[in-house]
Amino acid sequence: MTTMIEEKVMAEVEETLRRAPEITVVDAPYEVPEEKSGKLDYIWAALRIGVGWTFLWAFLDKTFALGFATEAGKGWIDGGSPTYGYLTFATKGPFADFFAGMAGSVTVEWLFMVGLLGIGMTLMLGIGVRVGAISGAVMLVLMYASSAILPEHNPFLDDHLINAVILLGIAIGLPGYRLGVGRYFAKSRLATRFPLLK
Repeated sequence: MTTMIEEKVMAEVEETLRRAPEITVVDAPYEVPEEKSGKLDYIWAALRIGVGWTFLWAFLDKTFALGFATEAGKGWIDGGSPTYGYLTFATKGPFADFFAGMAGSVTVEWLFMVGLLGIGMTLMLGIGVRVGAISGAVMLVLMYASSAILPEHNPFLDDHLINAVILLGIAIGLPGYRLGVGRYFAKSRLATRFPLLK
């Protein structure tokens, strides 16, 4: 048996639906106003470009020994190893021996360098953002596991994990449409056939 209050509420709901039939319960969830979502898109795009540049810069410096993290004359193009020093001397924690065992592996060097280039380019251009962001997050988590599980200045958190979370946000939000060519690439046959490349 319905009460008078329930009947009154139902009558109000029916009257509201009668006046605006295009509005349904499904439409009820809060939607972000366009101006706010636009600003947020630009913030995510700036994060995408910034993180992409860190990967691309690491590739360029390790390849051409630009004198920043890699000494001049010791670049990959000069025959130097982009991973040997890190895997030999910087690994620590419970997985240190596992990662140190990879030092000097040509396969590991190629995977690392192609990964840096691919992640950097996808994020900088806004093409294949999901693949690049997820690959970048995986690489950062592996770097965390190789040396930073117990960071020096924090019990467990360091920039590798923060950047991995940012990359996951980028993968979900697909900000390649802002400040990138992702919007145009998404219309291509390749992106239409393989939506993961958007």
